[in-house]
Amino acid sequence: MARQVCIIGGGVIGLASAYALVRAGHEVTVIDARDTLGSETSFANGGQLSYRYVAPLADAGVPLQALGWLLRGDSPLKLRPRLDPQQWRWMAAFIAACRGSVNQRNAAHLLRLASLSQSTLQQWREDDCLDGFDWRRNGKLVTFRNAGSFEHARSKVTDILQQQVLSAADCARLEPALAGGGFVGGIYTPNEEVADCHAFCQRLAARLEASGRCRFVLGRKVTGIRHAEGGVQAIELGDEVMPVEHLVLAAGHRSAELRLPGLALPLYPLKGYSLSVPIGAQHQAPSVSITDYDRKIVYARIGEQLRIAAMVDIVGFDAGLEPKRLALIKRQALETFPTAGDYDHALEWAGMRPATPTGVPLIGASQYRNLWLNLGHGALGFTLACGSGQLLAELIGQRNPSIDMQGLTPCAA
Repeated sequence: MARQVCIIGGGVIGLASAYALVRAGHEVTVIDARDTLGSETSFANGGQLSYRYVAPLADAGVPLQALGWLLRGDSPLKLRPRLDPQQWRWMAAFIAACRGSVNQRNAAHLLRLASLSQSTLQQWREDDCLDGFDWRRNGKLVTFRNAGSFEHARSKVTDILQQQVLSAADCARLEPALAGGGFVGGIYTPNEEVADCHAFCQRLAARLEASGRCRFVLGRKVTGIRHAEGGVQAIELGDEVMPVEHLVLAAGHRSAELRLPGLALPLYPLKGYSLSVPIGAQHQAPSVSITDYDRKIVYARIGEQLRIAAMVDIVGFDAGLEPKRLALIKRQALETFPTAGDYDHALEWAGMRPATPTGVPLIGASQYRNLWLNLGHGALGFTLACGSGQLLAELIGQRNPSIDMQGLTPCAA
């Protein structure tokens, strides 16, 4: 039975949800406060489709490690305490989740979802000939500067994840751009992928518009949600009231602004930064996706640019560019890949990644019978988008979900 579904949020999560719903035969309306789609957190993210590296940030030892980071001038983590109960509640819940057993359980949930997401994207690419977003299966190499962190990572390598332990010389043979980078070794996963998230959003939008089953309402902010008798009835767009049959919240951290009685969304934005560095014929950029583990920087070649992304800033809701943080990323990138691209003409960007304290997103039904959530993917939004959208479409269509939903449903968050 076809449903009428309204989605608040035109980033990669909202658009992937819309695409999965339209493929299933439903009618969709996508609403976004911006005039263009995929223009906030989805615009210039890291670009790595990292399906096997999905362990949550919350883990045993992280709070102590974070204290050490905060004392460093080149820390990948920045915390700016605010007089904001939402920030303190989120951090308290995050610390409570920093246990090894909790991390392992949540990582298993994310790995299950990531596997579905990879197969879903493959199905869309093959069945629908979805292309035009610089997708490649280029593999991912996590490199280590510290022998201790490398040995710890080696101890966790499993055949299930198809990972390979490489020496420093092996890393340089696999990716010549790494020669002389100061690494002691790496862990290589050959089946990881890379793509342009913003271009992916545009391709989904074009297919949705061509389907005749989706319309877009852009440049209109949802100012309220009307509800009665355990369900949502309509959304308010300023003075306009739009009735809804089913409503999906997929507006990232801004979803928490749409308050409903009894609906508590444990979301907080983790600010990240990126540089998009043009690559010319004279440059030597890495082809394999690289994660510099000890500096917490990721590198992904997306078409003719090198995307460099880093930082976790817990600083409130300010998405502005911070020159010192961007300068640090540029300096460290130049040390590692000095000839990778034209750093002087790099596009600078900052985005607010909507995160739950556990790192596990909220997907599925809410306390309101026709209100659905697809939220809280943190730094894994692009990686998990297709699988999350597929699950949501199955749940709204009253079909059995493709994977076990344990740990992923909002009531379990």
